[in-house]
Amino acid sequence: MTDQHLITPPPELKRQWREQAPRYRDGGAGREEWLMERAAQWGADQELEACCEWLKSEGHEYEHEALFAARRPKPPSLKEQALQELDKVDMLWATEEFGKETLNSLNTIRKALEALPDD
Repeated sequence: MTDQHLITPPPELKRQWREQAPRYRDGGAGREEWLMERAAQWGADQELEACCEWLKSEGHEYEHEALFAARRPKPPSLKEQALQELDKVDMLWATEEFGKETLNSLNTIRKALEALPDD
């Protein structure tokens, strides 16, 4: 087997992760999990980047953008989140089932509204 397909983080990146990893009092299990998550995400990002580069090299000028967007979608904006939460509140209002979920929805809506300009 050749080394060309192995995805191994460079030493400087490993060193950076070690320095950034939070310190936990649980015997290191939390720190180890944090490091594994970073390594897995980095490896997945490297593979996705390689696939996108291959698509471009094969003449698929736009497909690589679609692949990237499908595999790394942007999280919804605060405004989009607020509209979704507002829909929940409307539905709960009709059933009069208010509780913690409703309060969380209202907090998200409040944050979104506060983020809007004061025009």
